[in-house]
Amino acid sequence: MASPADRLLTTTALLDRPRLVAVGLTSLIAAGAGLLLPGALAAATDAVLSERSSTGAVVWLLVVGVAEIAADAVTMVLPARLTSNASAWLRRRITDRLLALGTGSPFAPGDAVSRVTGDCAAAGGIAAVVVQLIATGLMSSGAVVLLALMDWRLALVFLGSLPFALLLARSHLRGTAKDVLSYQRVSGELSARLLDAVAGLRTIAASGTADAEAARVLRPLPRLNLAGQGMWRTQARMVWRAGLLLPTVEILTLAAAGFGVLAGRLTAGDVLAALGYVALGLGLVTQIPLLTTLSRIRSAAHRIAEVLETEPPPRGVLGLLPGNGTLELRGVTVHGALADVDLTIPGGCFAAVVGSSGSGKSTVVSLLAGLRRPDAGQVLLDGRDLAVLRPEELRAVIAYAPAEPALLGDTVADAVAYGSWASVPAVDAACRTARIHDVLVRLPQGYDTPLAETPLSGGERARVGLARALARNPRVLLLDDATASLDTITERAVTAELGRRTRVVVTHRAAMAARADVVVWLAAGQVLAVGPHTRLWQLPGYRAVFTEET
Repeated sequence: MASPADRLLTTTALLDRPRLVAVGLTSLIAAGAGLLLPGALAAATDAVLSERSSTGAVVWLLVVGVAEIAADAVTMVLPARLTSNASAWLRRRITDRLLALGTGSPFAPGDAVSRVTGDCAAAGGIAAVVVQLIATGLMSSGAVVLLALMDWRLALVFLGSLPFALLLARSHLRGTAKDVLSYQRVSGELSARLLDAVAGLRTIAASGTADAEAARVLRPLPRLNLAGQGMWRTQARMVWRAGLLLPTVEILTLAAAGFGVLAGRLTAGDVLAALGYVALGLGLVTQIPLLTTLSRIRSAAHRIAEVLETEPPPRGVLGLLPGNGTLELRGVTVHGALADVDLTIPGGCFAAVVGSSGSGKSTVVSLLAGLRRPDAGQVLLDGRDLAVLRPEELRAVIAYAPAEPALLGDTVADAVAYGSWASVPAVDAACRTARIHDVLVRLPQGYDTPLAETPLSGGERARVGLARALARNPRVLLLDDATASLDTITERAVTAELGRRTRVVVTHRAAMAARADVVVWLAAGQVLAVGPHTRLWQLPGYRAVFTEET
């Protein structure tokens, strides 16, 4: 039974059937011309040596040679388009699946990028590689037949080498498969670690842990080195064995052809043709590097299939219930972050979530936003589980703003309206509330300034992200430290205009917690206390949270 990777490669190879047929026909023409070329050379040589008219033979040699060159040129152009189309199709499929998996994806960002880029590019070349291998196989088979028609003794000498050639190809393919897959996996791991490090450059610089982080990122290098060495050792064995096999077979064939000349069975031209047929017959050996490519393609397809076979969470089908934005966690557990948490945030309430680093603050907010699902328990909005809500309705009523938002779109206005298709007045109002309007209107083209040409500080980007959340006028607003980069005065002004909707803010500032209606105090994945800041402030452990953050 075919594996998912092999089925994926079959589908990929048959995507563009008209162009695939064109590539196949051109390759057949090139193979046919290649098989005719030794015979044409033999006829021209014999005609010249016999001093009879050689014009026809030389013209035929030129025609065959030109046909082969033209066909080879076409087979270099068409497969490139075939490969690019297939790679684009694979990238679209894997991107769609990764986006469907969302923040719950088991694939690290760097590894996902590696699969979308390198693996899709490799797997997209399956049709071109298979056609090339088939054409080489047909050429090798045809060369043996023509050699037998010339003299069965020559074919017998050649066939004696085939078991060695097949054994060489088989051992090479088996030897590289494991190393190629290991190399790709470790490369993906390195990409993931490097992407994490780049995202945390400021933290690394501030903590003075650059050397330790570099060591962490490069820790997989020994495994990458082992896999690379394994591939090169296998390649080296193949090269010297193939390098010995071809001249050995040519010498044996030449000796047999020499006896044929002495016996009068062969001509001088036949000897040249025999050498050409031997070279064509061993074409599969000279194309063994293609087997390495095929092994890499299969490994890439395996990694792509892993993503495509990972099922996204089931899509909700129910609508919202009427309500004012009451949020609940019931027996929620997230392995490694939260353990059996129960929490209720009343609708219209301003709640601050506080706790030391690693206490689970961001996990709680991501659960409330529906960005991830708990391993156990339920997350509810106005009495209905977020898991059963239609995603479009969920996104319309719950807005989320992180500390470092990714701004998407062509212009600044697009970045604010992204995902909500907010009107111009709504974008303007949201930016005024987020205290970023005055900055944006001073840009060269105002709100229509291309995002790529808009220099924004960290605090300004955070406010654009906040404006994006406000533009949809949500029932619930979740801020995951989104105001941390703002100065205290601006933060106070912004939060004062957020309205009476349900607001949940992750913060490390005591002043922000003091303005909240209720504070949720987390530690080690547990809710230690819920209450007003003034009451919790009496507890030494609670006060220590802000001392540590400071």
